[in-house]
Amino acid sequence: MKKYILLILFSSFTFAQKKSVVNKEILNDSIELEKFIFEKSRVLSSAYHNETSNFDSLAVKIRTSVLLGDFDKTLTFIDKSRKITSAKNWAGNQYVLFEIYSKSKIIEKQKNISFKKALDFVLKQRNKKLSGMLFVSLISSIRSKEMIESYKNNFRKLILENDSLDNKQINGLIEHWSNYKIISQVNGQFKAFVESEHEKRFDVDTLMLKISSGATLNVTLVREIGLNKPMPVVLTNTIYAGDSDEVYCKRAVVNGYVGVVVNTRGKRSSVDKNEPFEHEVEDLYEVIDWISKQSWCNGKIGMIGGSYLGFSQWAATKKLHPALKTIVPQVAVGIGSMDYPMENNVFMSYMYRWICYVTNNKLTDSSFNDNKKWDDIFTNWYKSGKSFRELDSIGGVKKEIFQRWLDHPSFDEYWQSMVPYKDDFSKINIPILTTTGFYDSDQEGAMYYFKEHNKYNKNANHYLVIGPYDHGSGQNRPNIFLRGYKLDEVAQVSMLDLGYEWFDFVLKGKKKPKILKDKFNFQIMGTNKWYHVDSFSKTSNKKMNLFLNKNSKTTSVKPEKVETVQQIIDFKIRDDKEFYYKVGKDSILLNENLNVIESEIINEDILLSGSFKGNFNIEINKKDVDIFVQLFQVKPEGGFFNLGETVFRASYAKDMSKRELLTPNKIENVNVSNTSFIAKKIPKGSKFVVVFGVNKSKEWQINYGTGKDVSDETIEDAKEPLQIKWYNDSFLEIPILKI
Repeated sequence: MKKYILLILFSSFTFAQKKSVVNKEILNDSIELEKFIFEKSRVLSSAYHNETSNFDSLAVKIRTSVLLGDFDKTLTFIDKSRKITSAKNWAGNQYVLFEIYSKSKIIEKQKNISFKKALDFVLKQRNKKLSGMLFVSLISSIRSKEMIESYKNNFRKLILENDSLDNKQINGLIEHWSNYKIISQVNGQFKAFVESEHEKRFDVDTLMLKISSGATLNVTLVREIGLNKPMPVVLTNTIYAGDSDEVYCKRAVVNGYVGVVVNTRGKRSSVDKNEPFEHEVEDLYEVIDWISKQSWCNGKIGMIGGSYLGFSQWAATKKLHPALKTIVPQVAVGIGSMDYPMENNVFMSYMYRWICYVTNNKLTDSSFNDNKKWDDIFTNWYKSGKSFRELDSIGGVKKEIFQRWLDHPSFDEYWQSMVPYKDDFSKINIPILTTTGFYDSDQEGAMYYFKEHNKYNKNANHYLVIGPYDHGSGQNRPNIFLRGYKLDEVAQVSMLDLGYEWFDFVLKGKKKPKILKDKFNFQIMGTNKWYHVDSFSKTSNKKMNLFLNKNSKTTSVKPEKVETVQQIIDFKIRDDKEFYYKVGKDSILLNENLNVIESEIINEDILLSGSFKGNFNIEINKKDVDIFVQLFQVKPEGGFFNLGETVFRASYAKDMSKRELLTPNKIENVNVSNTSFIAKKIPKGSKFVVVFGVNKSKEWQINYGTGKDVSDETIEDAKEPLQIKWYNDSFLEIPILKI
């Protein structure tokens, strides 16, 4: 899943945008085309000469060096890419084929043999050095013929549609061409080799399972060849049908389990209606029951997976089967109001993009990755002023599930039926391991399940691990760098490996993973330490309040004089202005609907630990408003660091399941607490910067404040501009851990 950030940090590293003229005829002359690519690679490589400390710059260096024929340098840059992902990560998986190609070219020259023989030699040598998990991951590097052809088409498109190219476009040109040239030469032989080696290790079976409802589900089953005794089973439920199904299964096998993946209704060969999230509770009970009765299952089943796959594990616990002994929900979607398809009851435009991704065909729709397409759709909707309910019409594909979700803007029985709710948690007595990250877009969901489980089950055997990870690394392996921040050494933990250590502990009776010293385990950035407490409430023991002052400065002392920050937002205007808010040499790009206040300089080191909360006293001339808040640290040496953000609907601040409209022109108290958890050392000399204002963005539905269903409001409902007064006794509560 994905959450959009409304702000953009200003980057200091940019290129002079000098245009390069392109002769379209080079597409018909292979010799001139190669000369053109060589020259552009040389220029681009020179531009990035001193920039080899992050993924983007290393990507350029890898691609340009391989096109320039400097294969030793290519291998050096790939190795650097690996080293900044983490010691345990077989990093740069996207560059495996570049590495194999470069090594083969070197061997071809050294041994004076054909490229085909050199490639075969490199593949066999590499295979000997791979562990089971890394060997399994090779399959994800295989590219389809359609994908390889798309690299070529994207390259041609850039040439044909532009008379001249800027450096960003040239970078894209080099990316598409290097993918096409390198991967097309390696992919076929690489694919045959990997598939041959997999056939020697894995017994793969696929079948259709018919359940009592009449629905049929695709099941992928993988066992180790020659192993006939009953084994514990690791099950994954996924809507993302594709090559990853076998990968999930084979990961289980190389870790000593039977691997099973079940696809949701409507995927692969299933002819049933594809209705995301709606059927996991009933379907998974029957799937688990079927697995438990098979000769290859010893009666112990665990589940693992992230995002939608994490949600489905919680769905499986709503009607808990005795054979399900544990779950490992990673970055689990908090379905409904928590984080998807709404955040704090505000529907996100991304929901439509995701729905198309998983429902347009029996696998997944590749157009999901076309950022320009989706940006155009959301922009067109925003500028049209049409209702949010018409977004799928503007997108060109009407979706019944999209409309159904919009019919449930509260956390009502529809959403509650999909996962455990209130007393349901009291019946969940199996051990659980949750993993998430400070920058996981589904963190609020992961936290919701953990908090509710512990609230309703005082003996909940539930562990949570959270650190400086995003949605990807919270379910896999972390990069050493995340959003410009270098992870502490102790934070470089593979959540994927941790999941299987947990299975060994629960299903095989081995030692508990060392990191799990208590129920809530969190890494405080900048301390190189993990901290362990027995409940979420103990992650902080002190609070700092930042009041919203009129003069763009905030203090921790409540103002004596009542004042307001006043805004006027005209929802009829769709040409939003932007401005830079500057602190020192660094800037934040904001839109005109947002305000900024900054704190005094902090005079001592503090440990920020927990979720910030907002307590806002506001007065508006309408019945509702969607509020956006974001918190930054300004570092002593300069530069902004994002500490979290949230969007929330004021009418649901008291109860996500019940809307309570505001009274126009009356001071109302609005609280928000469903915000991201973060833990970071804030050194002396830092400042806090609070950004707050009204949400008005193409990334979210627009709340015009009439009190009607927001999905049905249009620009015709805007009428007079929104007037909002922020009273200066409003504050942001910052959680601190005092040791």
